Amino acid sequence: MRCLVVVFAVCGLAASPAAAMPVSTFLAKAEALHKKGAMALFSSDIGVLKKEVQASGSQIRAERLAAVKAGRKPDFCPPDKASMGSDELLNHLRAIPAAQRAMPFKTAYKGFLIKKFPCPA
Repeated sequence: MRCLVVVFAVCGLAASPAAAMPVSTFLAKAEALHKKGAMALFSSDIGVLKKEVQASGSQIRAERLAAVKAGRKPDFCPPDKASMGSDELLNHLRAIPAAQRAMPFKTAYKGFLIKKFPCPA
């Protein structure tokens, strides 16, 4: 069940979500998919999560590039060829205290990227 969620995380494809998905909802859907095993491939929630990761990743990437273009230090500095597994992101999300899981997925995802790809001092 690896790579269900984050395969498209850094490809920068645009998709605009109607409303920001809270971390709690993202995690609930991801955990439900994990429990389904191989049958998760037939769930519509896989598409929902992929779109959320793609849309958030695209927005975060655009913000980072805008900061660079404006001469500001970006929040994170990924290498040209970055890779990550879905388990890395899910573990980051699981570490967020339950009381804070109402935050938008995009905010948590950006926090993950800042932690994983810090900019040099």
